[in-house]
Amino acid sequence: MAKYKLEYIWLDGYTPVPNLRSKTQIKEYESFPTLEQLPNWGFDGSSTQQAEGRSSDCVLKPVAVFPDTTRKNGVLVMCEVMMPDGVTPHPSNSRATILDDPGAWFGFEQEYFLYQDGRPLGFPEGGYPAPQGPYYTGVGYKNVGDIARQIVEEHLDLCLDAGINHEGINAEVAKGQWEFQIFGKGSKKCADQMWVARYLLIRLCEKYCVDVEFHCKPLGKDLDWNGSGMHANFSTDYLRETGGKEYFEALMAAFAKNLNEHIAVYGPDNHMRLTGLHETQSIDKFTYGIADRGSSVRVPHSFINNGYKGYLEDRRPNSQGDPYAIASRILATIAEVPKP
Repeated sequence: MAKYKLEYIWLDGYTPVPNLRSKTQIKEYESFPTLEQLPNWGFDGSSTQQAEGRSSDCVLKPVAVFPDTTRKNGVLVMCEVMMPDGVTPHPSNSRATILDDPGAWFGFEQEYFLYQDGRPLGFPEGGYPAPQGPYYTGVGYKNVGDIARQIVEEHLDLCLDAGINHEGINAEVAKGQWEFQIFGKGSKKCADQMWVARYLLIRLCEKYCVDVEFHCKPLGKDLDWNGSGMHANFSTDYLRETGGKEYFEALMAAFAKNLNEHIAVYGPDNHMRLTGLHETQSIDKFTYGIADRGSSVRVPHSFINNGYKGYLEDRRPNSQGDPYAIASRILATIAEVPKP
């Protein structure tokens, strides 16, 4: 028997953007524990805006498990928050009731800024660096600084060690801005991995005295610097295997009809980012276009060339968005469209 360090991770009750929380318990197992072997665990919800002090018990229900190579016998345990009965989902539990389909594939492109001393890495005190241009996929100290690449490379390794389906990294358009991509089959599986990847990045940055800024427009909507998105690439069995122009056009009509419903769950403050500039469509419009990064939905050339089959990219979700809610909303709109 070995003692394992179980790091229970959950989303708190803060709005409009929940915070990641975690705490550790020690349990003995003969080998790396399976999800079924992990017990529920209580916590003080009055300290996380999920309960009142006079009735503070909340319950953590494990839903996904990953190895944590930063610790000897380390285990990362993604959890849902339940009411004291351990059965009823807590009102803040955005995972328990979402639409899910293992045939629905999602790929999220998570953009973020690295901040130190109140400003993005590489920004001079009291001013701005050279304009955007050389930073996207940039190389060299003047473009990416001294510790940013070290952080993103280490984060990549931690995710791969954990079994997270991390698909890549790159420096982004603004200085101090980066991106990583997560792919998963099924909305819950992909979203679980995205939240754990976010957790690993935030925790990693502690030792570098750096913060991760997920706000979608941290430099302000009136400044000529890109915001941060979390573009959602998606497909279904039908889109991949059958598709067709008629179905595609009906799907885009459903997306247009549900514009407000999508924007409502695509992340707060999106009006600061979706201005029609910086490769975005205005927040009150829906458009789609082939390889058009300024459209609401970008249609890859491969999709058209393959007979309107494959994946599509919704560019509107922002970097603060809840991937559980985003994936569920996309699936809800897809479900409205009859197959020819």
